[in-house]
Amino acid sequence: MKYVETHPRMVRGESVHHTQKERKNEQILERKKQELRKKVEEKTYKLKETNVVEAKFLTPKSKNFVLSEDVKKYEDRAFLWLKAGYPVHLIGPTGCGKTALAIHIAEKLGKPVVWINGDEELTTHELIGGYSRIEMKSLRDKYIHNVYKSQDIIEPQWVNNPLALACQRGYTLIYNEFSRSKPEANNILLSVLEEGVLELPTKFGEERYVKVHPDFNLILTSNNIEYAGVHQPQDALLDRISAIYMDYYDKATEIEIVKAHSKIADADVKKVVEVIRYLRKTLKGAEAPGTRPAIMIAQGIRIANGMSLDLFEQLCLDVIASKTKDSEELEKRKELIKSGVNKLNLNKW
Repeated sequence: MKYVETHPRMVRGESVHHTQKERKNEQILERKKQELRKKVEEKTYKLKETNVVEAKFLTPKSKNFVLSEDVKKYEDRAFLWLKAGYPVHLIGPTGCGKTALAIHIAEKLGKPVVWINGDEELTTHELIGGYSRIEMKSLRDKYIHNVYKSQDIIEPQWVNNPLALACQRGYTLIYNEFSRSKPEANNILLSVLEEGVLELPTKFGEERYVKVHPDFNLILTSNNIEYAGVHQPQDALLDRISAIYMDYYDKATEIEIVKAHSKIADADVKKVVEVIRYLRKTLKGAEAPGTRPAIMIAQGIRIANGMSLDLFEQLCLDVIASKTKDSEELEKRKELIKSGVNKLNLNKW
């Protein structure tokens, strides 16, 4: 009978044996697998934690929304097109209230809302998602005595981004700054809007195509085409989207919006709005201040411990100074504000 010497005992040669060296190698291999498994679990936990944070904090909520007659005319048209089954594209100058209106409309639809911001670097992958998580499975054979059998399977997991999530579950997608994305990134929307099918290019077989949920809605916002960094979307896509051109709201609406966001005295709100509207008539294009700068000035007034004419003019200058190119242009803005304050007879605080 043939025997094989092992440590610390003698066993019959016909059996499957583990030498001391083999056991050591197996222990090293097992430690490495445990380390890899721990890293995978940590990464998966972080991804789940991120998704929870996004769901709770990063989906915008409307605050202090004012629904005046001037605002309602846009809201009514948007709901008309959404009920007809068409996406809505809100287009207008910076600070005219496009994003606030989009969030308000999405909330009134009563479905969960997902959000994405367009920019020059945005890709189709960021719209639909991709394989960005790894899942490890381990198999151990525990049924044959003295036989060690191991098999580890690493499977890539698909993670949905906003467009895929909205299409699959019937959510509302707000695509903010849509025209800042390059047209090729948005080609994926063509089949979604025309055939009601979302194609996931990196998947295979039946999983490659997703039927768009009937409750899916799409709301886009864009600045006017003359703004810097804005792309002209492809005609084939524009033919499938309703476009609502917005402008700055009337004076009464702006006063109500600024008041709702700042909680300062009515008289002070009127002064702020009047100055901003005066500057808007003088400055053109992207330099013209919207309602947002008016809200900033009003909030500055609320925080300030006392108000003077000099401080008011400085607050006005601060909120429009970011769009000046040099000190000479900044001085012109300063004089323009002083001129407006005098013409509007706002020099008493």
